[in-house]
Amino acid sequence: MNKSVFQNFLNETGDISRFALRFFREIFKPRFELAEFLRQCYYIGYRSLPLVAITAFIMGLVITIQSRPTLVEFGAAAWLPKMVSVSLIREIAPVITALICAGKIGSGIGAELGSMKVTEQIDAMDVSGTNPYKFLVVTRVMATTLMVPILAILASTVSLYGGYLGANIHGIVSWKLFWNQVFDTITFGDLLPAIIKTFFFGYIIGIIGCYMGYNSNKGTEGVGRSANSAVVISSLLLFVIDLIAVQITDVLNLN
Repeated sequence: MNKSVFQNFLNETGDISRFALRFFREIFKPRFELAEFLRQCYYIGYRSLPLVAITAFIMGLVITIQSRPTLVEFGAAAWLPKMVSVSLIREIAPVITALICAGKIGSGIGAELGSMKVTEQIDAMDVSGTNPYKFLVVTRVMATTLMVPILAILASTVSLYGGYLGANIHGIVSWKLFWNQVFDTITFGDLLPAIIKTFFFGYIIGIIGCYMGYNSNKGTEGVGRSANSAVVISSLLLFVIDLIAVQITDVLNLN
């Protein structure tokens, strides 16, 4: 039984790897589905913005409120904007944004492509001469790879504003002082790794969602399973990528 589970895991890993590598072969082949790509950018980016912004604002507000008592206890209340800004920019805002996108976008892609698979729409596209991988997968993965970093940047900005409001609940911190401390603390070495890893987050969310939907089976039950698997697997891989990114950043900083 254990051997069978391990073999299934290896088979699934190999299938996902081949599916992901195929993206890099197909992306440079004409025809380029620009209209579909822009449509996916609208649905993935613009329609996810309200949820991401609200979550980021509350996240910045709560983290600031929760951090203040500890800093006050050690007489370091003046460090609140610096600590909150570094935490949000480096780690919290990018990861939380990616998790939200994995839940909303990944499940949506898995369910959409899963429905097309079980109703044989993908097979019909293949028979009619259209490359379904190019039209369905490449456009969605490109859109998630582009839009997740943009959403993460916007989330970081909104979360910092939430942090400013949180800092003023139990004290008075001027607008100028707060942002001066934020920009004095955050360096290029904080921003660049945080932005770069969000591109990998977006790619993983898109490719896992597409893979699960593209290979869905067993009717409506398979569609639900594809959507659920897209969220679970992509969320797990996000943490793995984040761990690798942190280790690489740490090594580069030491050097």
